[in-house]
Amino acid sequence: MEHVSALSAYILPGGVKNPRKGIDQARVAESIGMGGVWLGERFDTKEFSAVLGACSQVTAKIQLGVGITPMGVRHPMVLASAGQTLQSLCEGRFRFGFGRSADWRWTGYGYPAPTLASMGDVAKILRRLWVGETVSYDGPAGCFPSIRLPELTGDAQPPLYLAAVGQKTLALAGEVFDGAILHPFLTPDAVARSVRTVREAAAKAGRDPAATRIVATVACAPDMSDEDAALAINSRAAGYLQVNGLGDSIAAANGWRAADLAAYRADPRLVALGGKTADKHMTRAELIELTKVMPAEWLPSSSASGNSLEVAAKFRAYLDAGADEILTHGATAEKLAGVVDAFRNRSV
Repeated sequence: MEHVSALSAYILPGGVKNPRKGIDQARVAESIGMGGVWLGERFDTKEFSAVLGACSQVTAKIQLGVGITPMGVRHPMVLASAGQTLQSLCEGRFRFGFGRSADWRWTGYGYPAPTLASMGDVAKILRRLWVGETVSYDGPAGCFPSIRLPELTGDAQPPLYLAAVGQKTLALAGEVFDGAILHPFLTPDAVARSVRTVREAAAKAGRDPAATRIVATVACAPDMSDEDAALAINSRAAGYLQVNGLGDSIAAANGWRAADLAAYRADPRLVALGGKTADKHMTRAELIELTKVMPAEWLPSSSASGNSLEVAAKFRAYLDAGADEILTHGATAEKLAGVVDAFRNRSV
């Protein structure tokens, strides 16, 4: 079967009690011909090295990525060990995605929030460790007097990805990382602008712009009922756009009016939360209701719904905008066979 390398899917989206489901979802993604799967790590039942290690032994072709894990929770030597171990288990199919996470999480964790400087330095430290160097470092990422990996697997280094939506983070992805994972709910035009930012930064840093892989995360609902489509798309958008900083960055990237975002956040149901995050303190039905006060064009322009051909056509628009890969958000592989077939059969 021809695999469609441009299409990948999340496994274990959201909160889960049974991580074994991710193994089956990875199997399905490979069986229908997708190019890869990604795991969004949570610190409960979705520890990335355990889940992807299991997936590595039941798949043979698809790429396996963590997208994302935050830097700062694990020591760089632990990250380097996990990265080379997974790369060996996957026989070269592992992709290592990082992100900043939210400031309120770091306050609770008792760790300083990662900065652009610290994230860039950790990426450089990992690459040095993977070639057998002993690293002595004292800087934004911490103090590591003498760290090394006593044993190397001999495998190629896993590519490093950075989740990004703001201009400075996109630029860092181009300057230091091997790829960028773009945030859900960007329009194709916003993706095109993000791609330019990443690749211009890569060129300025003396790197090959075309070698930086851009992953566009797209909320989608192929061949779903209106109710299921709202769960897949609307409920997620309601939560993201409420978050200060993140929602502002999404709106700015899309060229959406700040006044419209402010009006959405001024909804009494959100104000009543007193600063708590909507996706943690409201039901899915309540989140869906919130999206009814958004401008009508926001979600259709920044997501993909309809039948498989319509969803595939929207994915094609993101690829035409410069993305190298579509990461589906809201639909796991079980729902995507028709979309994969549309690409394989050149229907879009």
